[in-house]
Amino acid sequence: MMIRDEDIRMILLIIVTLFFPPAGILLISGCSLDFLINVFMTMLGYIPGYIHAFYLEHVYFERRRESRLLQRHRAPGVYSDRIQCGGRSRCCGTTP
Repeated sequence: MMIRDEDIRMILLIIVTLFFPPAGILLISGCSLDFLINVFMTMLGYIPGYIHAFYLEHVYFERRRESRLLQRHRAPGVYSDRIQCGGRSRCCGTTP
């Protein structure tokens, strides 16, 4: 069984998120509204910050895997185009 680079990135991102959820979001979305929401949720308590961070990371990596598809719908509650597109510079079907 071969470990891909993307699997290693995902594991490292999860480890960073376990220590401080906003840091994981900062790595995938940059300084965006999603990052600020996660900082606020983490200040309310770590559990809401974890839930939000892992949801955004799930959307991000799922969109990276689905990059072959032409049409996608926006994931609810995700404001960063970078996460919506799975880190790609351009994605189809995600214009508001």
